[in-house]
Amino acid sequence: MPRLAGVDIPERKKILYSLQYIHGIGPRTAAEICEQTGIDPDRMATELSDQELSSINALLDTNYVVEGALRRQVSQDVQRLKDIRSYRGDRHRRGLPARGQRTRCNARTRKGRKKTVAGKKGIKG
Repeated sequence: MPRLAGVDIPERKKILYSLQYIHGIGPRTAAEICEQTGIDPDRMATELSDQELSSINALLDTNYVVEGALRRQVSQDVQRLKDIRSYRGDRHRRGLPARGQRTRCNARTRKGRKKTVAGKKGIKG
């Protein structure tokens, strides 16, 4: 199984799609990498030689922030927002959406499972 940027990439897929298994590389970046290294995006990952794999690795190391370094950078950015007590940092701290989405409904990804409030409906006044 070929390894790029410390990640095992699928070998039975085209290299254009295999590159996207690396955290921080999407469709556009994968196409750019194939173009810069001169590798046909339609070739399978197993068909690549060691020299081609090393050229992709060298390009990733020099020009792109991927995997562990990217995860670390994102977590540091979020931590900085929390430290400076910004609105976005406060939303991260509370586990709520940070980009202006509504929370009255449809925020379950960030808020988690529903927490039932006892006795809310049965109150008569």
